[in-house]
Amino acid sequence: MTTKVYTTEAAFLLNISTGRLRILLKQGRVVGAYKEERLWMIPLNSRGVPEIIPGRRGPEGTWNKAERTGNTFVHVLRKTIDYNRDNKTSYPAIAVKVGDKKDYCHALKIKGPCLIVYQPHHPNRSQAGGARLWIEVEPKHRVERLYFSNGDYGPPPEVTQQRQKLKRNKKNQKSSKKKRSRKSKS
Repeated sequence: MTTKVYTTEAAFLLNISTGRLRILLKQGRVVGAYKEERLWMIPLNSRGVPEIIPGRRGPEGTWNKAERTGNTFVHVLRKTIDYNRDNKTSYPAIAVKVGDKKDYCHALKIKGPCLIVYQPHHPNRSQAGGARLWIEVEPKHRVERLYFSNGDYGPPPEVTQQRQKLKRNKKNQKSSKKKRSRKSKS
């Protein structure tokens, strides 16, 4: 089992953003963290998560303090693979979902048994976002994410496009509600 992780992996384990984790690192609130050249090395406690020293002021931290209890779902983003091929980019084409949090990476190591599921006629809409093929990993097994240094980071283009489409749909729904309410008033 890996005893030290980088900031992205640690942020995912804690269920906070990498920016928030970097602030905690600068404040010296991550137990045992040290810098190796330009990268932070963050040790994991016996439960498999980084340990954070609570602050003296403000609300209690909302980061994940225990091991995860839900399965991890892994998806290969086919549209991102096509986009990378056509545009000579290298966006991460693997989505790793635990609970409501989704992370993207270039490669991953599954440390323990996993289940590869293919359901062509019954897509998994509840956990796998409507996928027909996915990998399930039980919560007690770790999934280590790997990022290529020359990769393009951030959400893949297919995810960005989906978000923009949802935003447009919400905007259109709001404007149509306003039109209906104006007609009913007159």
